[in-house]
Amino acid sequence: MSWIPFKIGQPRKQIVSKTVERDFEREYEKLQKLEEQTKKLHKDMKKSTEADLAMSKAAVKISGDLLSNPLCEQDLAFLESMTALDTAMKRMDAFNQEKVNQIQKTGIDPLKKYSSVFPSLNMAVKRREQALQDYKRLQSKVEKYEEKEKTGPIMVKLHQAREELKPVREDFEAKNKQLLDEMPKFYNSRIDYFQPSFEALIRAQVAYFTEMHKIFTELTDQIDQGGLTDEQRKQENEAKLNELRALSIVADD
Repeated sequence: MSWIPFKIGQPRKQIVSKTVERDFEREYEKLQKLEEQTKKLHKDMKKSTEADLAMSKAAVKISGDLLSNPLCEQDLAFLESMTALDTAMKRMDAFNQEKVNQIQKTGIDPLKKYSSVFPSLNMAVKRREQALQDYKRLQSKVEKYEEKEKTGPIMVKLHQAREELKPVREDFEAKNKQLLDEMPKFYNSRIDYFQPSFEALIRAQVAYFTEMHKIFTELTDQIDQGGLTDEQRKQENEAKLNELRALSIVADD
């Protein structure tokens, strides 16, 4: 039978119970998912506000293009309608910018600040893992001398190894306890932290769409003089298009 050397770093003694290790892994996994979700939410909210701004800017561009149409110089009614539309789109854009600014301050910025905490947390977990590896290495060293014949030199080395192990064990136990105590507290604090942000987000949306209802109600009153339904407008457009198709310059050969 060949001799297999005892590997330092793999102690025979159970250093951390399986229950404690499972508890630690469970709590840390919850925080890893929270970090991932926080970053995703931050990214999605930024994309949403950027899309909102692009939409209102595009609407202002369209109304401006319509207002500069030569038809406005010939048709006073069309000019009045396009002026009303342009004014409404500019008001919408202004309120939209205000909404986005509010969401930035009360939602996006807090999410970014919250995400900035995770690197420190992950570093604390890495320090705990390093302390655990040091603990295992020195525990193995102690066990190695405990198994040898109790000669004078071996007893001296055993004493030295135990003295070396003591502060390392205490350091790991302190780090382990701190993380097991604080990780659940950090995870549970997310509700109190984010609730004001999400409430502010809802208020910003409500305020914006309340103003949009007013703006577009006024716009409808200004331009919808005929009081036609969508179906009637569709039929009117089809009739005018058929008239255009009947012209000789667009007739099929």
